[in-house]
Amino acid sequence: MSDDGTLEAFRLADSFLPVGTYTVSYGLEQFVQDGRVEDAGDLEALLATYLRRQLGPADLVVVRAAHAAARAGDADAIIEADRRLTAATMAAEFRESAEQSGDRLLSLQRELRDDELLDAYAAGVETGAAPGNFPAVLGVAAGLAGVEERTACLLCCHGFVTGLLGAAQRLLSLGHTEAQRVLDDLRPVMVEAVEDSAGRSLDALSPFAPLVDVLAAEHERAERRLFVS
Repeated sequence: MSDDGTLEAFRLADSFLPVGTYTVSYGLEQFVQDGRVEDAGDLEALLATYLRRQLGPADLVVVRAAHAAARAGDADAIIEADRRLTAATMAAEFRESAEQSGDRLLSLQRELRDDELLDAYAAGVETGAAPGNFPAVLGVAAGLAGVEERTACLLCCHGFVTGLLGAAQRLLSLGHTEAQRVLDDLRPVMVEAVEDSAGRSLDALSPFAPLVDVLAAEHERAERRLFVS
């Protein structure tokens, strides 16, 4: 991978990226409110479940498909991968969060560079042909920037975990050192999720974390919420 591709990977994985992921907890807030996540150990177990049961069998498959389609200049294939992820995502809040952060990343990419494929994909999002999910946009951005497919998947995992660790620091008494320890402990799980996604096609999208979906539905009806999901 070129230096430009490596630097782009760093940028896409940076929490400084203005895509609004700090506003989401992907159900973590409800897990904390219900007393199901009380400490770093509980949090690590939940994040491992997300990686194994949701990112690996769904989000990362779409990152790969969108990356390949971007490299091939195929906007229709990007849109198809994008639509498949929405169809496979049960929780309404998760769909909305992914679309909001995806829209911001797509807008940012178009501000930074002129590219006909980005414009064609954005036109599909604007007309409703594509939802504009963050994993799909990330795959496209990485593919166009020369970021390797596996690296794009790893940075997706890293960004997801660091985002939820940031949410956990606002929801729990979780110090910076504990957060870094959880991040370090989850490295093998991230690699496992990436490797699991490698042999899957869009027809094999199979996220399965029923308790996460149930608590996400509860969070939608909560009277007081710190996070949008």
